[in-house]
Amino acid sequence: MKRKSTAVWNGTGAEGKGNLTSTSGALKNTPYSFAARFVSEDGKAGTNPEELIAAAHAGCYAMALSFGLTAAGFPPTELNTEATVTVENEGGGFVITSSHLELVGDVPGITEEKFIELANDAKKNCPVSKALDAIDITLTARLK
Repeated sequence: MKRKSTAVWNGTGAEGKGNLTSTSGALKNTPYSFAARFVSEDGKAGTNPEELIAAAHAGCYAMALSFGLTAAGFPPTELNTEATVTVENEGGGFVITSSHLELVGDVPGITEEKFIELANDAKKNCPVSKALDAIDITLTARLK
């Protein structure tokens, strides 16, 4: 299985702009820029690679946890996951240093202990977590 996306960038790093397109069509000429990456917090300048990594991590994690919970006999009603990717300036360049997952689960019949165990297993084993293994990945989880 292979998945593809395309980035087209025009202009310099600081003043240029680009667009992202994915094969699925979820992204179609979606704008991204330096301002969207490091200046604008309101999202009006488009998306940025770190936001997309956060979305991928949250989505992958929630799906992996859903499979784990279901296999353990606790099919979830809802898993609300937020991923926060941190970018820091290190030695004149930018580095992704962490991804924090914030989870609230509605899982009938499960104990808090079992929920945390399965939540941590999914954090360790979802494919995006494995791809991000070079950074610190943390998790806060609670039941509704």
